[in-house]
Amino acid sequence: MVVKDALADASAFAYLAARFSLACLPMARFYRADLRKLSAADYWAGARIGILMFGGYAFQTAGLVETTPSKAAFITGFSVVLVPVLIALVWRRRISGWAWAGAFASFAGLYYLTVPREGIADLNRGDLLVTGCAVCYALQIIFIEHYSAGHSLAGLSFLQVAVTAVFSLAAIPLVAAAHWEPYRFHLTPGLIFAVVVTAVFTTAIAYPLLVWGQSHTSATNTALILAAEPVFAAITSFIVLHERLGARALVGAALILAGILVAELKGTARAVHTPEA
Repeated sequence: MVVKDALADASAFAYLAARFSLACLPMARFYRADLRKLSAADYWAGARIGILMFGGYAFQTAGLVETTPSKAAFITGFSVVLVPVLIALVWRRRISGWAWAGAFASFAGLYYLTVPREGIADLNRGDLLVTGCAVCYALQIIFIEHYSAGHSLAGLSFLQVAVTAVFSLAAIPLVAAAHWEPYRFHLTPGLIFAVVVTAVFTTAIAYPLLVWGQSHTSATNTALILAAEPVFAAITSFIVLHERLGARALVGAALILAGILVAELKGTARAVHTPEA
């Protein structure tokens, strides 16, 4: 919701560049001793996670321009069931029938949430972009779990944020030249508030905690914790923005949430150890 408001005063990649560049400053200061010890392998691991992080935020932020916060939150939550599915399909690890059932329920929910009664031809482009975000986030969760065991946690935390900042800055002139998004950045109080809050609290503080937490649990457990986000986002949007989902969208959101709970509570996949494959 804060990001949605910020996009009224800034283009998507300008906002992302400001947010992640600002987040790098306190992280670089706090982790300066750890950053001096990083190896080439640490840089490579952080870069891979950072590319996925950038992809997720780029798709989500661009999608928020054309869709609502509640729908974006539930579509992003779809990444939770994608974690075990990707582990099964890409890395050939066995998952339970419950995990597949949850995935199918969430896929059905995604259809009802995003595809209008008129058909797929009228699909909202913003919903499609946020679906791309869900895929990137699922892969990010998997890769963080893989790399967090053998690499500097401080380094991974900083590098993924730094890579996202660099790619966001590089994207500004590219998307403007391609006429996809003209550059906008008007320093209003609302934009300043959004950049500071998301840079400091949801990036500089939250992401190191996420990386640390994943070193002590599995990717699927992390995904389950993150599953609460769309519910809180929908409640907040309802209270603050008076946003209401239609009956079809509510059915879709309920199916996604049910699929998440079934997949993660009844059947989980083990950690991934070979994302290079």
